[in-house]
Amino acid sequence: MLTREKESFQSYVVRFQREGTMLQLLLWCHICRKHLYLCRKSTDCGVRQINVHEKEDLVLDCELNWHKLSEGLTNYSFYRVWGSNSETLVYKGKRPTLTKPLVGPEDAGTYRCELGTERHGPSTIIHFEVTVLPQRIIVETTSKSSTFVTQTSMFVTRSSTSGTLAEIWHDLSLTVGRAEYLKLENRLRGRLIGLLIWGFVVLIIGILTVVLCFRPGKVIDSMNTWFSADRAGLP
Repeated sequence: MLTREKESFQSYVVRFQREGTMLQLLLWCHICRKHLYLCRKSTDCGVRQINVHEKEDLVLDCELNWHKLSEGLTNYSFYRVWGSNSETLVYKGKRPTLTKPLVGPEDAGTYRCELGTERHGPSTIIHFEVTVLPQRIIVETTSKSSTFVTQTSMFVTRSSTSGTLAEIWHDLSLTVGRAEYLKLENRLRGRLIGLLIWGFVVLIIGILTVVLCFRPGKVIDSMNTWFSADRAGLP
């Protein structure tokens, strides 16, 4: 191989001028072999704490940022770990995540994920400690009137203590009480406006009555003068 490279270099020299500097790449090796090299570190990537509420989806992610750059990797394997060093294979394939929909209390526990290689055992091992929390409670209260809509949503976690339930009912009573108060306020405002209008009408009628009672002659003379002026203006 070295002889062949020297012959190629000599052929280039013949065509090259005497002045200047020419650079050539010389590839020379006794054994040229393509091989997978290991970058060894601890395969145990620790324990991850996962909290999920009951009736929600559990997602375990086993992918690390360097997995797509590595060569010779095979499949992801997820195991459910039991006591006495026993475990059950839950999933094996190319997908780096495990999804369990609508989890329950029985899904809490330890899970293990590993990413295999072609010849050298697992490259990544991750443990998951899964805790299933009580189911979320969604309380929605809607109050409607002719002019506005009030909607309040509260997200709380179910609890066995009476204090939490008391707080929930207290919040609901405050919401309903506020809606009733606003409705009553609008009703009273409408009645007040009606009373003001009727009071103004009664005041006008009272003024006219007083004028007619105490000065009827002057009023009649004014009306006659007005009618006379209208008749005089006619052709």
